Amino acid sequence: MIKLNKKFYIEFIFLVILGMVTSLSLPPFNYLIINFLTFSCFFLFLFKKTHEHKTKKLFFIYGWLFGFGYFATNLYWISISLTFDQSFNFLIPLTIILIPSFLALFYGSISLIFIILKPKNFLSSFLFFSLIFGLIEFIRGSILTGFPWNLIAYSFSNQLEILSITSKIGTYGFNLFCISLFTSPAIFILRKKRIDIFLSLFFLINVIFFYTHGLYYKKKFIEAAKVDNDFKVRVIGSNIPLERFYSNVEPESIIEDLIEISNPNVSEKTIFVWPEGMFPDILQEDIIQYRKLFEKKFNENHFIIIGTNSQSARSGSQDYFNSFSVYDNKLELLSTYNKINLVPFGEFLPFENILRRIGLKSLTNNYQSFTGGDSREIIEIKYKNSSIRILPLICYEIIYSGKLFDDSNFDLIINISEDGWFGQSIGPKQHFVHSVFRAIESGKYLVRSANNGVAAVVNPLGYIEQSVEFGQSGYVELEQTKKIQPTIFSKYGNKIFGLLILLYIFLIFSFNKFRNE
Repeated sequence: MIKLNKKFYIEFIFLVILGMVTSLSLPPFNYLIINFLTFSCFFLFLFKKTHEHKTKKLFFIYGWLFGFGYFATNLYWISISLTFDQSFNFLIPLTIILIPSFLALFYGSISLIFIILKPKNFLSSFLFFSLIFGLIEFIRGSILTGFPWNLIAYSFSNQLEILSITSKIGTYGFNLFCISLFTSPAIFILRKKRIDIFLSLFFLINVIFFYTHGLYYKKKFIEAAKVDNDFKVRVIGSNIPLERFYSNVEPESIIEDLIEISNPNVSEKTIFVWPEGMFPDILQEDIIQYRKLFEKKFNENHFIIIGTNSQSARSGSQDYFNSFSVYDNKLELLSTYNKINLVPFGEFLPFENILRRIGLKSLTNNYQSFTGGDSREIIEIKYKNSSIRILPLICYEIIYSGKLFDDSNFDLIINISEDGWFGQSIGPKQHFVHSVFRAIESGKYLVRSANNGVAAVVNPLGYIEQSVEFGQSGYVELEQTKKIQPTIFSKYGNKIFGLLILLYIFLIFSFNKFRNE
């Protein structure tokens, strides 16, 4: 049993507040400077406690409290998705507590490993803290279905010149650097020799190096020649209320609204991209029954990408998928991609056979749980002598750094999303920022079509060239692009993060040996 006195309660409150304040560094607030205080305080707190012979269980609680404060304040919006169906209302208080409690377990493991394997000196402790934090964040984004939302690296989302380094080391590599950078003031506080100060300054100097790299990278991109694309890509942003799921809104009215926003020009070769999940009760093969609505506005120059539900009979059962569907102007299906990374409880119900007995169901469809797709293949759209190769991503698949493609031979990333599940919260804004990182990492243009979210054209530097802002309807268009050389990260992915991990391990052993001598 852990005996708690007044001092412990004060420490517990301090750690929760520290995590809560750290959330203010994330989009859409981006008070990045806060992290230098909160991360340094968290590390100094743990480092001091290693000399007080605290129990391992208590150290786990220290990390858990920091993580709970952090996730409770930046992921509160998940509970909003439960407000659309009264049968889920009883889960709202549980969601507000349980989701951050679960994610905080990862941060509890950081402090637990820190005390179990504590290095002998503070420089090694500093590097070890950064290493464990970076590794656990990678694990958080990988195990089970993975949920790599709100890595601390996203606090740099307004500093695009600095973010250009993710084209080389990726988001997880940059996240590892950010943890060290934000914790580096602690080295200055605990310094004993000049080399300690040099290590503290090293991370600040690297920020300058990253910024200089970004300016050079930007200059090369600006000087690159523009290329006229074979197709215009017109991306729709809409603001159709999510209540259509529950109020029996006729699909015809939604289709007519989207056609009006799309504003087709019969003489232009155009790919129209509509958001995810606009027709929840219409299956992929049933869209064709609405052909008459398209005949007057679309012709053979036009292709339409629509987020639909689809079905397939396999092994005697019926499987349902969240699909990215490509149609011609006659609504003949040309290509399809079935979403691989499904949202737990949103698109599939874990332990469905058990939980359905108490009235639970997945949120975003009226069938059973969706089934995950088998693979993500590049989709090529051809017309006469023209073609375009696209990487299809549905909704929050865009948040998975280094896991989106094996073959970088494509022209464009297309992401479709329905962000209405999170209301007027910060959730849709965070979701959009994650997609910007994927454009920089891959060195590709990204177009994003969203309902109740941000629709945009994002260039390979992460700059938003056009956008339909949150809460508005309209379209943005990609007609010309600039090509850059394939990024290092697009070639090697998270193997680069693995190399950085090995570098940190080498430095930890080196500093331990140096101090011992």
